[in-house]
Amino acid sequence: MRGLDKGAGILTTERIPTEHEEQRQFVQWFRRTFPDVRIFAIPNGGARSTATAGRLKAEGVTSGVPDMFVPAWSLWIEMKRTKGGSVSAEQKDWLQYLEGIGHVAIVCRGCEDAKRQVEQHLATSNPTGIYK
Repeated sequence: MRGLDKGAGILTTERIPTEHEEQRQFVQWFRRTFPDVRIFAIPNGGARSTATAGRLKAEGVTSGVPDMFVPAWSLWIEMKRTKGGSVSAEQKDWLQYLEGIGHVAIVCRGCEDAKRQVEQHLATSNPTGIYK
């Protein structure tokens, strides 16, 4: 994002963290905050060779599956950058499917939004596995 530093009259560029950076920060927070609750990532994204992509697809990797899962809470988390990034048609389909079978699926815009939504989820439900 570009902006003008009014004090110096200089055009500045504010760097927006990547989805990877936001997710890494969130997982670190989650594991510190809930040390007895497991969370894991589903590595669906990233650059891969055609051969690797073919092998992973044959093993069951599916486009659109959310980025993280908390089994004890049946909670799926799709992480996006704070600005930019959109939910694909495949992701929307998975989110609807997971909610339809009784799971909770959230889309988070960055680490802070993910923390807020997880805390809101805990305040409004009674998932098992909370050892705070």
